[in-house]
Amino acid sequence: MAVPSPRPPPPPPDRWAAPDCLGRFPFDAARVIADWAELHAGQSLPVPRTPALADAWALYHAGDFAGAAQAGLHIGGTDGAALADQATAIYANYVAPDDEQRLGLLRQVGERAWARHQADPQDVQALYWHAYALGRHAQAVSVARALAQGLGGRLKEALERIIELQPRHADAHFALGAFHAEVIEKVGELVARMTYDVRPERAIELFEQGLALHPASATGRVEYARALVALQGEAGLAQAQPLYESAAAIEPVDARQFLDREVALACMAD
Repeated sequence: MAVPSPRPPPPPPDRWAAPDCLGRFPFDAARVIADWAELHAGQSLPVPRTPALADAWALYHAGDFAGAAQAGLHIGGTDGAALADQATAIYANYVAPDDEQRLGLLRQVGERAWARHQADPQDVQALYWHAYALGRHAQAVSVARALAQGLGGRLKEALERIIELQPRHADAHFALGAFHAEVIEKVGELVARMTYDVRPERAIELFEQGLALHPASATGRVEYARALVALQGEAGLAQAQPLYESAAAIEPVDARQFLDREVALACMAD
């Protein structure tokens, strides 16, 4: 039997595409620090402790994900690695021009973040970006296949652990709510409950908790809308539409929020 060829590595940041919004959101280190709480309301992160790290985050918020990833890797340590993972994952999910690049980068983030988590089980950012990469990879390939491979339990456990370690992590609430909804959509409510302890009412509860923690989250609204459609089919569309509209109405303050609004506008068009 032929041995499958190894997957080629994803392209380095100097070969990444630039997002359309690059240049629309000028950031410097001072603005990053001044607006830190608003920019990072979805997950609590410490304010950058060095000028180099603040400068690197300015690249990220301006939409220079390639520059931010390179800077984070150069800075190193827990803080630099977390930035590199976030910049890479967000680029992969929103900007990467093809599935090969997207999936390669998500695998890279997932493996890199998992290694950091194993070295430090209290590193919430490492566990979150591992879970983010795992979940987005599963969505891009096949949620059903991921469940068959046993990745569903691993993802659920990771997200629940994040919320246990950091109860105000709004983004983890959104991700876990989306997981509940997607599993129910794929295998049905009864099997989902018996096999994964996944329930529709828990999905709704997680989204409501997430939005209570981060009311201005366009991501949370978009994922909530998608979850309602997954759980209720056409009956969920009436509730989903206002969520898409409110997400699209949020005025973006950085590149990530701009990309979230673009997703909401695309969902409204569909």
